Amino acid sequence: MIAQAHSATLVGIDAVPIDVEVDLQGGQPMFIMVGLPDKAVEESKERVRTAMRNSELDFPYSKIVCNLAPGDIRKEGPALDLPIAAAILAANGVVPLDELRDTVMLGELSLDGNLRTIDGAVSVALMCVEKGFKRLILPLQNAPEAAVAPGLEVYGLTTLLELAHLLNGAGVVSPYRLEIRDEDRLPDYGVDFSDVKGQRHAVRALEIAAAGGHNVLMVGPPGSGKTMLARRMPTILPPLTVEESIEVTRIYSASGNKGGREGLIWERPFRSPHHTTSYAAVVGGGKNPKPGEVTLAHYGVLFMDEMPEFDRQVLEALRQPLEDGVVTVARVQATLEFPAECILIGAMNPCPCGFKGYPEANCVGSPATCGRYAMRISGPLLDRIDLHIHVPRLKPEELLSMQEGESSAPIRERVCRARALQAARLGNARVNARMTPREIREMIGLSDECRTFMKTIAAKLNLSARVFDRVLKVARTIADLAGCEQVEKTHLAEAVQYRERTEL
Repeated sequence: MIAQAHSATLVGIDAVPIDVEVDLQGGQPMFIMVGLPDKAVEESKERVRTAMRNSELDFPYSKIVCNLAPGDIRKEGPALDLPIAAAILAANGVVPLDELRDTVMLGELSLDGNLRTIDGAVSVALMCVEKGFKRLILPLQNAPEAAVAPGLEVYGLTTLLELAHLLNGAGVVSPYRLEIRDEDRLPDYGVDFSDVKGQRHAVRALEIAAAGGHNVLMVGPPGSGKTMLARRMPTILPPLTVEESIEVTRIYSASGNKGGREGLIWERPFRSPHHTTSYAAVVGGGKNPKPGEVTLAHYGVLFMDEMPEFDRQVLEALRQPLEDGVVTVARVQATLEFPAECILIGAMNPCPCGFKGYPEANCVGSPATCGRYAMRISGPLLDRIDLHIHVPRLKPEELLSMQEGESSAPIRERVCRARALQAARLGNARVNARMTPREIREMIGLSDECRTFMKTIAAKLNLSARVFDRVLKVARTIADLAGCEQVEKTHLAEAVQYRERTEL
């Protein structure tokens, strides 16, 4: 007798449907699995057999052939345990075959029949809606995140025996209902801009970056507060929308980085990879491509401290995500695209010792050494960073001051108002940093005075076409923060100052 159950496997961060077919035959008892399974899937045979017996469910004493279709997609991980067990139960007459239709199942089985959590529950739930499945059965811990899919019945179970009862109509498990509370949508990051003393110029630049989605490079001596400023950036970004939260959760769930958190992720991602992190870990890749740090920072912040110390190949690979908001990972088997719409914040010293051009200490590096250090970040990459700011060390009186800086809440309110203007202008919740050249021409009309000003500046600073457009984008964001409909000369002047880089 042949039974078929429906399941899914992950390819990148997307789920693709898998059919689990089980045929019970006479002859010597054995368990044969085909369909390009990896080692974890191959070991499902022993987990399923033991879990069924320990759950007091009859395991057939016969030859079992299990096919995972389509056969040209490699199946990974232990999440196929549950559909394999369900197909065996149906083929053995323990549960009705009809109950497996329009139902997708995933779950790892422990030897006592309990269900363990899986990766990629959100991706699977969205796939179910797209493919027209009516019901999704998976471990209880994964139900909160999977329940975001509209029109899908999501059942969270704890044991294999519960599955048998549910399929036989004897279960008391009800579909999981998702509740999104307002207090969850504004998480506590544990840090605040009120902790920052001084550095008003840097705080202003980060406010502009948050409002328009612009990238930032901070240059300053050691101990000037660059890391402290960067870590507070998520606190002034707008709260994630439901759609953005689903996308962030999908990435973290598929990559196995949820860290035990249940339900949707409402925190803006903040990723700070060490400068020794490999190319694949930052950009994404591997034999079976997985998201890298730039994708894990989607809708959040990617902070690269000691930026010149990163491998040159890693830095140059950031060009595509900074420009397009996606990362393309090409392999022989397939080419995958990962979302990577994040704000890059880079931090660096002015020289290897950190004190070139600053009175705090004498620079001990030679001009050649300092030049090589500065050249580790290429010109094309610097062109893609909109705001270049210098962060000096605080003076003793600033360190001893008891006056707090402006807190994150009012800054975030201004950022939200500016982003609302951009969403109304551009649509689809886009920000100024993602404006196309045509949109720049159509939506940033300059007066004759502003045109003359920009002509002079472009000649004086030798601005490339890309940098010229980025100055206009930053000016548009400054105008949005000021609530101005038209970009004025003062907005352009402030935007230009963030492009003036002193020689490092």
